[in-house]
Amino acid sequence: MFIGVDHGTNAMRFAGIDKDGVRTFELPRSEVATMSGEEILGSFTSGLGVDISDIELAAVTYSMGDGITAIEDLRNVKSRGVVSIEGVGKKTGAGTLVFDAIKDSVIPAVLIPGIHSKSNTDPRLNVFSHSTSPEKIGIAYNARCKGVDNLVVSDISSNTVTVGVCGGKLTGAIDACIFAPGTQHGPLDLEAIRDVDAGKYSANEAFMNAGVLSRSPYSSVNELLKALDDGEDEAVLAMERISLFAAMEIAAMQVLMEDLGSHGKVFLAGSMGEHEFVVERIGKHLSVMPEVLGKWSAAIGCAEIARDIAGGANHILGLEVHFES
Repeated sequence: MFIGVDHGTNAMRFAGIDKDGVRTFELPRSEVATMSGEEILGSFTSGLGVDISDIELAAVTYSMGDGITAIEDLRNVKSRGVVSIEGVGKKTGAGTLVFDAIKDSVIPAVLIPGIHSKSNTDPRLNVFSHSTSPEKIGIAYNARCKGVDNLVVSDISSNTVTVGVCGGKLTGAIDACIFAPGTQHGPLDLEAIRDVDAGKYSANEAFMNAGVLSRSPYSSVNELLKALDDGEDEAVLAMERISLFAAMEIAAMQVLMEDLGSHGKVFLAGSMGEHEFVVERIGKHLSVMPEVLGKWSAAIGCAEIARDIAGGANHILGLEVHFES
């Protein structure tokens, strides 16, 4: 079996691919944070119905992935492949525990990089230090494995990140702290910058609370979706905001794609990206119906990366592979 590990915002998701198809399993990050390495290994292997000895290769994502530019042997990377764990995002320690559990086991594994200023993507986008974390590479590869060489995929959930692939190679990405807000996270606007400078909260706290929920009467996604089902105007407005900004971000990536010779098929992923309201609205804004990948696409895409590396692939979406089985 080939394993993919998605270091998600709220959960660690695992996917396994074998001759019988795809299996999936997830653990909340808060739960993982209380487990030992042995318990983590036992939990996800049991959840996927596989023995450790039957795992041929795992592809792992960790944090920002900004310390590496190629797909590396997990055991050879320094500092788990990151420059620092400080920055933006929620920290529970779950990703570190999963990384170390796999590293200390007998499971062969590779580590997937994020896209950042040292990546071999379009240099015009490298004005930003970081473009996307590694799990979005898994999502893009999952879309690529559907036989599409030119695509734009937007992962919409607690935050929104959009990735472009042209001619089967990564062209670049637009990160959550740059453009479109998700439900919880988003870019810092003028008011947030002033509040950070005034010492009211940290920049990370500002980012973590810059999503559309912060401009609504709802405190959670479940509350928002219930209100949407009840037809509340504020809920409709919040979902319209998510959809509009995501569509604008996709269209922005398509400007780059067209400059490179392709418009790109549109894919959506993430908990909001698979909601019918968001899919319909984005389709309306872009005059094209997106294909929905769903919340498991990152883990499945990583498992597909592991499968293809084990099969001899030396490049994945243009990223070099540094691994010898």
